[in-house]
Amino acid sequence: MFSDLLRRLTAPAPEQLPETDARRALGALLVRLARSDGDYAAVEIAQIDRSLMKRYDLNADEAAALRAECEAIEAEAPDTVRFTRAIKDAVSYDHRLAVIEAMWAVVMADGAREDEEDSMMRMTASLLGVSDMDSNRARLNVTKS
Repeated sequence: MFSDLLRRLTAPAPEQLPETDARRALGALLVRLARSDGDYAAVEIAQIDRSLMKRYDLNADEAAALRAECEAIEAEAPDTVRFTRAIKDAVSYDHRLAVIEAMWAVVMADGAREDEEDSMMRMTASLLGVSDMDSNRARLNVTKS
């Protein structure tokens, strides 16, 4: 199942992802970000679950199960460049903005912005085709909450 998703994500011309695959791919980005500083903290895991619950109208058990799938996908996924490029081609801009906001929520979950997380956010936003201005607005939206 995961290998098929990874194959589709890294194909030369990615097709529109089915909803279940889009959930996994976008969740895997959240996991990759949380792991980027080498400290996959419980507070970040909880934030990923909350983001998945909110975005996909899941209960806590469903979100935890989806996150577990996302963790497995992230561990096997190719480099972030090809991964995000495939998502950019398959997901609308509005959904990518929501992903950036969810990513900022993960970054801010532990109360500290690490250099690795900032770097990952800049790279990911750019690769997803989200402007610095829109990414900054998403960060401000998260910090206001």
